[in-house]
Amino acid sequence: QVQLLESEGGLVQPGGSLRLSCVASGSIDSIRDMAWYRQAPGKQREWVAAVTSDGSTNYADSVKGRFTISRDDYKNTVYLQMDSLKPEDTAVYYCNAEIRSAPYYYRAYWGQGTQVTVSS
Repeated sequence: QVQLLESEGGLVQPGGSLRLSCVASGSIDSIRDMAWYRQAPGKQREWVAAVTSDGSTNYADSVKGRFTISRDDYKNTVYLQMDSLKPEDTAVYYCNAEIRSAPYYYRAYWGQGTQVTVSS
């Protein structure tokens, strides 16, 4: 059984930084793309950033230049470094990964979500 476990979020002041991590565990053959999404109260879940298996990264315009996504394939972990945080970054953050786990081909898995609150 494959699981994604995210680190604890927290309360951060505007302009502050926070680093999220997400570890994939279980019977994992291979991990393809890894990504972060977020969902603010009353809004739909939105894509934040993604990193491919070869290390290419992409970001939503709203976080470009402030957030950095990275991965450690030895640890099956994806990170999201969030700098210059704004109140509008307040949301529940979810990690997502495309994982191949026999006997299945690649499937999308989600973490449980972690709350990030940016407020003074």
